[in-house]
Amino acid sequence: MHTRLSRPEVPVASTWDLSPLFADEATWEREFQAVDEAHQALGAHQGKLGGGPAHLLSGLTAVESVQERLMRVSTFARLRNAQDGTDPQHQAAMARVSALHARVGASTAFVDSEILAFPEGVLEAFMAAEPGLAVFKPMLTDLLALRPHRLGADTERALASLGDVLAAPYMIYNRSKSSDMAFAPFTDAAGTVYANSVNGFESNFETHSDTSVRRGAWASFSAGLKAYNQTYSATFATEVNKNVVMARLRHYPSTEAYLLQTHKIPHSVHHDILDIIQAELAPHMQRYARLRRRVLGLDKLLYCDIKAPLDPAFNPHISYEEGCRLILDSLAIMGPQYCAFARQAMEQRWVDRADNIGKSSGAFCASPYGVHPYILITWSNTMRNVFTLAHELGHAGHFGLAMQHQRFVNMRPAMPFIEAPSIMNEMLLAQHVLADNRDPRMRRSVIMQVLGTYHHNFVTHLLEAELQRQIYALAEGGRSITAAVLNERKGQILARFWGDTLEIDDGARMTWMRQPHYYMGLYPYTYSVGLVASTAMSLVVQKEGPPAVQRWLDVLKAGGTRKPLELMHLAGIDMASSQPIHDAVAYVGRLIDELERSFD
Repeated sequence: MHTRLSRPEVPVASTWDLSPLFADEATWEREFQAVDEAHQALGAHQGKLGGGPAHLLSGLTAVESVQERLMRVSTFARLRNAQDGTDPQHQAAMARVSALHARVGASTAFVDSEILAFPEGVLEAFMAAEPGLAVFKPMLTDLLALRPHRLGADTERALASLGDVLAAPYMIYNRSKSSDMAFAPFTDAAGTVYANSVNGFESNFETHSDTSVRRGAWASFSAGLKAYNQTYSATFATEVNKNVVMARLRHYPSTEAYLLQTHKIPHSVHHDILDIIQAELAPHMQRYARLRRRVLGLDKLLYCDIKAPLDPAFNPHISYEEGCRLILDSLAIMGPQYCAFARQAMEQRWVDRADNIGKSSGAFCASPYGVHPYILITWSNTMRNVFTLAHELGHAGHFGLAMQHQRFVNMRPAMPFIEAPSIMNEMLLAQHVLADNRDPRMRRSVIMQVLGTYHHNFVTHLLEAELQRQIYALAEGGRSITAAVLNERKGQILARFWGDTLEIDDGARMTWMRQPHYYMGLYPYTYSVGLVASTAMSLVVQKEGPPAVQRWLDVLKAGGTRKPLELMHLAGIDMASSQPIHDAVAYVGRLIDELERSFD
């Protein structure tokens, strides 16, 4: 049987080095206590922000300092828990950090309330009189947009103090998934027994070339999910109902309007992304599904077969070192500084690539301000890993540049832009390999990797967003959100998208249980926004070269100083129009055209 290692058993070289963040747990503990004391001192600014420009600047600067330090404290706890969520100390640290966030939120709640209580024109006068307030302009502008939805100071303070409770659905989901969920071993057609896990399934078995392994793992995985079907549906429903109540409490016209407020984009973009991609992409993906069924020689295509390799005999083993070299070659067009940053990330243990019991599934990049980004991935020597690492390095490069050029308060842009820099790197990787290789099997392999990126963002995440749209509408109408409702709706969405090309089984209907994105507002659709923008940008870079690259780098350096559509416009992309969405879907169609020809 293939077994997984415990965290202490994995090679240190394949883990991240958290010492630049905090030298050890004792150092972290001291800073935790210091932040806990520092936020209490913010009370000295309460009631004084309206006393003049200098008072406002002093208060905002003090709050920024505490939040910056809190970010580092919480990131350390989060990363340690991500590397091994079964460790009780890591779980306890996460709980303490969550409570600290709530205390800091309560201590800073007065800031927004006091500023929003300024008489008309006072804030603008303060900003004109004090140049130091310029750095806070994006934040203050966003705050003024919330004025119609703010509640009384006491109510805001009470809600802020409940931050730990309001974040409970996300915490419960993640802790259960990393620490409690178990999957039975399964046996393939040859009699080999395999251990199964979330990471094992998603990084290996889901794309396994042996149908008996893939389907055996799927049966084990689906059974593991089913054991938590009722618990996770209750957790999901709690998150949904919380947001519905908050939207009504703050007098938004809908929960969608409430959740999109911080995204800073027109609602039409959200709807265009969901409607156009589902309508126009479905025929292309159904062609891809029919091709897969034909090439694999299957009598029917199950949900667990939609990522099966079409040319399993051509599956080059790619070590971490080889993958890093390929990524660096593909990013050469981004310039020497960007490449040096990427090399440093990959060679100086900013990346945790081990697989071990308790490790968080999927991949992510955390960017604690004032240190450097950290990347989590589970490396299994595949080309998919290379694309995933390139993706996370896109986040790292983005926030690395933003940290160099922006203050903490302006580091992060709004959510719809977050995924564009990461997917851009995937596009550059694909262009590099396809441009340098005429081997039909290699081209076919890379095209399938690129289609994997589009599947991930234009199908998996987009259909998550469609489920959110439907579930929030049901909840607003007074419908109870149960496991039966979630399973039924997810099944209907999948069936409508895939048509008769795919058999939707119980495991497929439960795929809403696999992602944490449902606990992160309306996050899922933003992956598609990012892919539309990065598709357009990668084609512009391919055509224009260095001038386009420089515009893109300038946009990355801008951090959160502009709204998402403004950032894209600076790069040369008009996302106010639906044309880039149509163009991106058409690009997927051309990729599938070439893939079909390669098998004729």
